[in-house]
Amino acid sequence: MTDTMHQIRLADRVSALKPSVTVAVTNRAKELRRQGADVLGFAAGEPDFDTPDRIKQTAIRALEAGQTKYMPTLGDPETRGVIAQKLASENGIDGLTPEHIAIGAGGKHVLFTVCHCLFDKPAPDGAAAEAVLPVPAWVSYDPIIRLAGGTVVPVETTADSDFLMTPEQLASAITPKTRAVFLNSPSNPCGTMYSPEQIRALAAVIAEKASIAPDVVVVSDEIYEKIVYGGIDHLSIGAVPEIADRVVTLNGLSKAFAMTGWRVGYAACPGDFGKRIIKAMGTLQGQMTTNITSFVYPAIRTALTECADDVDRMRRTFGERAEMITKLLAGMEGLSCPKPTGAFYAFPDVSAHFAKTTPGGRRLDDALSFCEALLDEAEVALVPGDDFGGCGKRHVRISFACSEEQIEAGMGRLGNWLASLR
Repeated sequence: MTDTMHQIRLADRVSALKPSVTVAVTNRAKELRRQGADVLGFAAGEPDFDTPDRIKQTAIRALEAGQTKYMPTLGDPETRGVIAQKLASENGIDGLTPEHIAIGAGGKHVLFTVCHCLFDKPAPDGAAAEAVLPVPAWVSYDPIIRLAGGTVVPVETTADSDFLMTPEQLASAITPKTRAVFLNSPSNPCGTMYSPEQIRALAAVIAEKASIAPDVVVVSDEIYEKIVYGGIDHLSIGAVPEIADRVVTLNGLSKAFAMTGWRVGYAACPGDFGKRIIKAMGTLQGQMTTNITSFVYPAIRTALTECADDVDRMRRTFGERAEMITKLLAGMEGLSCPKPTGAFYAFPDVSAHFAKTTPGGRRLDDALSFCEALLDEAEVALVPGDDFGGCGKRHVRISFACSEEQIEAGMGRLGNWLASLR
């Protein structure tokens, strides 16, 4: 090895890329557990349920039958057709054929591919296409948009509005440079969601503003669509006829079907633009991963056509956990939190405890120091809200995708630790 080895540099796009804080907290909690600590984790956005047996058995049969070879890059026509039928019958998105569907290696991969098909590198004058992003938002949207060459235009929301962007805010954010508007309902990290009336109001703004932003596309992340329990119906914005042909709907099987490790995500968009962007995604994906694991395709079809009862069972359990954690958090001094209505997250404001000192003598200056001290001193792993953007720096994310016993024990530790702050 030469003395100059340390001078070899990495690409700027990677050197400047921040790692996922969610993954970082989860990995640190796992490492502490390996060292013997009794850590209670509320960081991972992963259901604690096992994948329904019908889905697993379908994959096993396909594997035993020899479905182990390469498949078409975006999936076989039969599976893409089942997804199209699902979106038509359940979501009201019309005009979809297998050619309007792309299957990729998880929701994050599909989002990455979509963004690289929408955004170009900045123009010579430095101007870049804009992405309107309500914040707080999932930590990966911002870096993926930027990697693709887009500029993020954050739209600030607060707990007072249930972290929902208003039509007026959206109208003010759209400019001739707007390329995409990102929506995530139900929301990670906020645990709240738009009503059908609110979705239609946002769609009306998109339709009106298309005259000044003719290439604007809505990227609607609906990965938590089936995990709703607060009395609000889910409406896909892609079902609104006025803008349907400019909506790319993202979804997958990870959350609702407890299939995080299977890595199945998909995108859909109707019309001529839909065919063009899906074809572009296939070209890009063909230079990346090509198809997902071949014997998973029959399992996708089983999940979408035979497992509604399993999904509903898990949904009801998440609803019960949401009620439980809402009551527990309401009894803690200095915390405020909108009631979760979808997904499996609570997003309380903990800023009332900033500037306090922990039993271990640590000063709490922000959400990050709050979570670090809580993990070290009470062995409870939460995600700091700093990287979610906007008011997230005053919040922490609590995933209740875990047992009722763990929720009770973990929130008990949190409450006792909060009471000990000075």
